[in-house]
Amino acid sequence: MKLIGFIAVLAVAVTAFSATVAGAAPERSATAAARHFEGTVVSVNRDARTFRLNDVERGTVRIKVTGNTRFERVGGFAGLKAGAKNIEATVKQKNGAWVALSVERSGGGGKHGGGKGGADDNPSGNDG
Repeated sequence: MKLIGFIAVLAVAVTAFSATVAGAAPERSATAAARHFEGTVVSVNRDARTFRLNDVERGTVRIKVTGNTRFERVGGFAGLKAGAKNIEATVKQKNGAWVALSVERSGGGGKHGGGKGGADDNPSGNDG
């Protein structure tokens, strides 16, 4: 009886290991955390519904747009043009591609997390 239990546990372990070695996506990929890119649009491929975004901190990434992608202050996918600056994309990886959850034009602070230089730092509007 102990032998059957050992074989069952071994079979489960081998299956899990072989799926990982074979490159199967682990279950956690379905619930992977969203990533955030911000930068300048390098190019737009209307046929493939993708665009390339150059994030100064992370390099250039290709982002896929779907019918579920939310757009704000951009004018939809048609509003994305090469050279557009301050574009933010919140993405998830699916089947090896970055898929956009949302795309928007940012306020232009470009701080990735804050810092000085915000609108409230100098309410008088004077430079000095």
